[in-house]
Amino acid sequence: MKISIFGLGYVGAVTAACLARDGQEVIGVDVNPEKVALVGAGKSPIIEPQLGQLLADGVATQRIQATTDAEAAVMESEVSLISVGTPSTERGETDLSYVFNVCKEIGTAIKHKTTPHVVVLRSTVPPGTLERCQALLTDTIGVEAVHLAFNPEFLREGSAIRDYDAPAYTIIGTEDSIAETAVRQMYATVNAPIIVAKPAVAEMVKFVANTWHAAKISFANEIGRIAKAFDIDGRDVMNIIVQDTKLNVSPTYMRPGFAFGGSCLPKDLRALLYCARTMDVPVPLLNAIPATNNLQIDLATQAILRSGARRIAVLGLAFKSGTDDLRESPAVLLVKQLLGEGCEVKIYDKAVEEAWLVGTNLAYIQRNIPHFQALLMEEPQQALAGAELVVVTYATAEFRQVLRESAPGMKILDLAGLFTEPIEALDYQGFAW
Repeated sequence: MKISIFGLGYVGAVTAACLARDGQEVIGVDVNPEKVALVGAGKSPIIEPQLGQLLADGVATQRIQATTDAEAAVMESEVSLISVGTPSTERGETDLSYVFNVCKEIGTAIKHKTTPHVVVLRSTVPPGTLERCQALLTDTIGVEAVHLAFNPEFLREGSAIRDYDAPAYTIIGTEDSIAETAVRQMYATVNAPIIVAKPAVAEMVKFVANTWHAAKISFANEIGRIAKAFDIDGRDVMNIIVQDTKLNVSPTYMRPGFAFGGSCLPKDLRALLYCARTMDVPVPLLNAIPATNNLQIDLATQAILRSGARRIAVLGLAFKSGTDDLRESPAVLLVKQLLGEGCEVKIYDKAVEEAWLVGTNLAYIQRNIPHFQALLMEEPQQALAGAELVVVTYATAEFRQVLRESAPGMKILDLAGLFTEPIEALDYQGFAW
């Protein structure tokens, strides 16, 4: 197949690389010429394990191209995937302007084609969006030979390639047989059950999945806080809870730790809450999730300030390990609060330090910590030098080794469960255990 992919962020770049690896011909499209240049040169615009090599291979085999010319990409492809951003507005509503702008570009190009074209929406959107895209293409632009489907992605940053290759299922939201056939063909090499659903159902599933992930994280964090008050290790409690796979569903995310963040969970939770408000549906539990998540950040700040330390080393700035994504990272908000309290902060995050920060990712960090680059250290020892307290925001083997080799008596606040047992040589404190 020949596939054009609109949006070369996390989802678009990963999808392009995997489709090309599996034998498809891909044309990546983005309004950002820097991203286009990187992908066109076989370089990854983001930090994601294995992605750089897959993109390099795809360009070398001429299965991957990149362009800013939307019309040319549509004319040279049979299927167009839309994977552009859907950020939140100030009131939590999903901003669909990028989706609709791309739809218009695709529709304008399709009018010049003599063969049917399939449009697959991959961006996370509220129920009814694909129907609005259909109306935009047919009623407003006058496109006739177009077939639409919604195909949600379940890619976690840091393990996106692995998630692409082994998903729990592939969902095709469509009532169009031609679109369904195209999506089935696109994922012919992916070994996973295919679920065909109505578009609105498929759109809702993605919101619910991410909201459930957010709820599990918040639930585990609250349990951790209560357990610690009784001098109980919250991890021991949750380790037992998750062993019940019949009723408690899954162990993923079910552990005390730091707050959730990133480009999906906060945004999609806000969008679902907005949908509930507009439909006058009371959702007290879901409304509590942002509050308890923000409280986790505030409590971490309070714990740091109570320690009396003012020179702080922070290990981990992105919202999770294995990625350079800083959008709504709790670590960014934590650092922002510490700087506001007059603390001196040094940060070590290898992925962020090595990354090409562009687009909304760069805009987010510049808005919250304009001088963040001056705080980033190239080596962990530089961050630890002179620190009165080391704050760990996520658990990695690298951080574990760095702290094991640090000076005896180093004071550590572990927000992520880096160590299962306290290290005698270190002044170690777990956040919720």
